[in-house]
This record gives sequence, C-alpha cells and structure tokens, in this order.
Amino acid sequence: MGKNHLGPLIGILTNRKKNGFIKGNIPLFKALQLSLTKKKAASFVFTPDGINADHIIGFIYIPKHKKWQTVTAPFPDLVYNRIPSRAFEKTRQFEQTIRTFKNKGIPLFNPCFIDKYECYTLLKQHSILKSYLPETILIDTAKQLNIFLQKHVRLYLKPACSGKGKGIYRLTMPDNKKILLEKIGHQHHFPDFSAFWSEMKDQLLKKKYIAQEEIKTKTIEGHRFDLRLLVHANLNQYDITGIGIRQSQKQELTTHIPNGGRLLPYNIIQNQKHDQNLTMLAKRCGECLSKELGFFGEFSIDVGITNDDQYVIYEINSKPMSFDELEIEEKRVEKLCQLFFQMTNFPLK
Repeated sequence: MGKNHLGPLIGILTNRKKNGFIKGNIPLFKALQLSLTKKKAASFVFTPDGINADHIIGFIYIPKHKKWQTVTAPFPDLVYNRIPSRAFEKTRQFEQTIRTFKNKGIPLFNPCFIDKYECYTLLKQHSILKSYLPETILIDTAKQLNIFLQKHVRLYLKPACSGKGKGIYRLTMPDNKKILLEKIGHQHHFPDFSAFWSEMKDQLLKKKYIAQEEIKTKTIEGHRFDLRLLVHANLNQYDITGIGIRQSQKQELTTHIPNGGRLLPYNIIQNQKHDQNLTMLAKRCGECLSKELGFFGEFSIDVGITNDDQYVIYEINSKPMSFDELEIEEKRVEKLCQLFFQMTNFPLK
C-alpha cells in the first residue's frame, strides 16, 4: 500500500480483541475508508504491534469480499486515535506508540480518554465553563462523602473512568438518617450512612468513583432527558455536527439507549437560545480540552437543561461511539474527512 499523493493517508489507531482481531467502532472505520477513497485519499486501521521501523502492518476493508485484508503501509500523514480501551492507554506500549509518531512529526488527534474528575477539575478552572458544572467530588473518605450528601441530599455516583452509563448509582437521603441507593433495576435501603459505606466502600474506592450533585432538569412527558452534542474541529474553531436527545423511559437513572432510553429529535425543543448557548459551550469546551490535554478534533458533550433554561455539562466523551441518528453519523464521517484534509494540508477533493 503506497501513499496516494492526491490526498492524505490516514492511520486509524486501535487495538486487538483477545482473538487477535481488531476492536473498536468497525462501522466507522469502514465508512471513513469508503469516504476517503471517494476523495482520492486512503486510510488503514492498525494496532501498536503492527508498527515497524519504516512501515506499518495494518488492515483495509474489502467490501467485495466483506472481509479485512492485511496490508503493508508507509507511515501515515495523520493518526486518528480510536483506541477503545482506557486501560491500554495507560500501558508502556501505548506511550511508545505516541512517542513514535511525535518523533516523526506525524500529527495525532484525540490523544486520550478523559477521566470524568480530571475533566471536571479542568473545566472548573475555566472562567466561563465553571458555572455550567454540577458540583463534583472524587470519593476519598466516608466523612467527605457524607458531608457532600448532607449538603446536596441527592447525588449520582459514577466511575471516573467508565462510560455508556455503566456502574452508575443514585444516592439519596430521604430523611436525616436513612439512605437509599439505586441502580438500574434495583434499590437498596440502608438504616444509616455507616451501613451504606460498609457495603459500598470497596467498590467506590477501588474503582475511583466520583459523586456529582443531582440537578433537576426539564422533562418531556414526565421523563427527564439530556442532549448529546457531537462536536468537530473546523480550522480554528469548533462546530456542532449534530444534536440528539436521549430520554429516560423504564428507569430515571440514565438516559442511555442500551439502558432503555428513547431517541428524540432535537427540533422538538430547538430554539435560538438553545442553538446559541450550545454552540458557545461546544466552542469553549473544545478550546479548553485542546489547550490543556492536546488537540481534540472530535468529542461529544452530555448537556442538561434546567427548568429555568440554564445549561448543565454532565460529561465530555473524547471518543464518541456511533450516534443512533443516521444523518448525524453520515455528517460525522464528512466532518472527520474534512478535518483529515485540513490537518495534513491537502486540498479537499
């Protein structure tokens, strides 16, 4: 596989499953390859163990045969980091991979997953974004969490290094003593905070949980919802590629589709105020992340809207999976291809 100098050669970085096959957002990898080919560019998927001194062993998809084929490729013009494992990003092999591309002057974007608490502390220092954040702590001691619960009464407990709604609890204090802990499909009552802590402390401390104040937000037909903003860099700014609504249904703990959430179109609540404020938040978040952590060309933001039309940033995902809205996902591929050309200084075909 040689470089096509009519357009850039893009390397999509991922890692392997236990069976040796590549893992990650395979439909996105295929869609990017197809779109880039139409633009006289090319892409291949590779893993760190495929990197050699003067070439990379990678994979391209062959639609005719519906299978992936191994290829020998030169070093790409740009690397798009789609490593799907937070644990792998902490390995020496990943660090060496990043160092290799840096030494060769090859740009890489979306350098890492974002730890929820790290993201909170980062945005909390921003003069504008700090007012959009629910108060959050990294759970450290029983006393600290108890004081925080007494202050806010209703909290969300979330793993700092997990996504897709996994491991989320709601912790409430119905009166001054009793404790209610909720997770999807289950409730656990404790006579007091001490009993709760005795049961949960190992999980909360070993898996690095955050506690986040619950903020009451607007509902649609009695069910809460939040907005998912897909954002991409475009020259020296950040644009919203698409917005979808995720609404809780069978349970009110999360709005994630795999947990029974419902998909709704943004236009049912869209107005000029929302458009302007969400555009501002996307721009500020992108600038802040790239300034502090390295260039982010793509990310998503979960945003809530309170009853008095204030906005709440719940979290930022630096490696968004596929959006269920087909039109947003198609636009995403186009935005990524546009960004690939911009970052490699090739004229867009």
